[in-house]
Amino acid sequence: MTQVLTVSCKLKASQSQAAKLDATLEAFGQALNWVNQNTPEKIANAVKLQSLCYREIRARFGLSSNLAQQVCRRLAGARKVAQQKNRPVKAFKRGFATYDARIFSFREKDWTVSLTTVEGRERFELAIGRYQRERLAGSNPKSATLVKRKDGSYSIQICVETEPCPPQRTDRVLGVDLGRTDIAHTSEGDNWNGQQLNKVRDHYSKLRAALQRKASKGTRSSRRRCRELLQRLSGKERRFQAWVNHRISKAIVSRAKATNSAIALEDLTGIRERVNQQPRSKTERRRANSWAFYQLGQFLEYKARVAGVSLVLVPPAYTSQTCHRCLHIHPDPTQSYRSGKSFKCGHCGWEGDADLNGANVIALLGAVVNQPRGSGLFCSLVEQSRLRATESPLRTA
Repeated sequence: MTQVLTVSCKLKASQSQAAKLDATLEAFGQALNWVNQNTPEKIANAVKLQSLCYREIRARFGLSSNLAQQVCRRLAGARKVAQQKNRPVKAFKRGFATYDARIFSFREKDWTVSLTTVEGRERFELAIGRYQRERLAGSNPKSATLVKRKDGSYSIQICVETEPCPPQRTDRVLGVDLGRTDIAHTSEGDNWNGQQLNKVRDHYSKLRAALQRKASKGTRSSRRRCRELLQRLSGKERRFQAWVNHRISKAIVSRAKATNSAIALEDLTGIRERVNQQPRSKTERRRANSWAFYQLGQFLEYKARVAGVSLVLVPPAYTSQTCHRCLHIHPDPTQSYRSGKSFKCGHCGWEGDADLNGANVIALLGAVVNQPRGSGLFCSLVEQSRLRATESPLRTA
């Protein structure tokens, strides 16, 4: 199965080229919003949108033929997603434009790209490093997205199709327990504490609340400065979270590949909705809703596919209540002892880190999914007691 990777590359643009890019991005954004406002919301087919608005887009905004078609395709895709989520497409932010193979090309010999603008075709040099060069080498990309950053720089996000390595067949499984105290804890004992991430999130939350209060009061100049500061802070917390998840996922996949292991994760679909039904404080609700477990799972999935590492999802039920040594489930809290991060089995007496225990249980379940041959999972102590009970009449006889 083909995998599509997005490689972000910075563009070197002269002053005249920057002006052409700005004009193209502005026209593309205006055309998107105009077509969205002047066509029926239920139309989510690119061909129908093109038949309704193609000539008007070209005449009104000065876009080339293919850029005008990209406007219709971009809006059609956004409307299809909005219909799935049962909400309308309100407006598009400006500062981006999508390209296909007819209006974009990449040349490896001098590491440049050619883009169509409102004033003709322009060639731009890429300011890239070793990672981008390795991903782009030998590729023939067919699509890309031009983006203008907040600092005024331009980047091209190139979509590269690759054939991932076939997943390695192995009986070994690396279990990963996701949480908020420890963002991730593996069955080998590696863990990444979430204390730093929680501090950063709490800091930005308090800072935003203070600035929003000041932005609604005070003098005109103070309100303006608060709004400017809020705009500069926008996205910092999100980028920090993505950096943390990238670092963790890379370490986990590298360890799995080095030990020839598959990766097992809990399928946490719907956990946020279930947790939100419980009564909690506003701060606790904010912390739970900002838990980026889904993003970490997505990073693990695509990095594992690139590295040729298998990734399996297991049901999360009872993973924190099961002892990984004797496999006895403790739904009754009187039979087991868990205080914070410590776990003590009331059946076999094992005692240790609760997240490590959960990661080992996940690894056992992942081994069953990865190598299906019957569950083979049962409480060994209970099974021994049952066997002794069945054998006792024979012994007395």
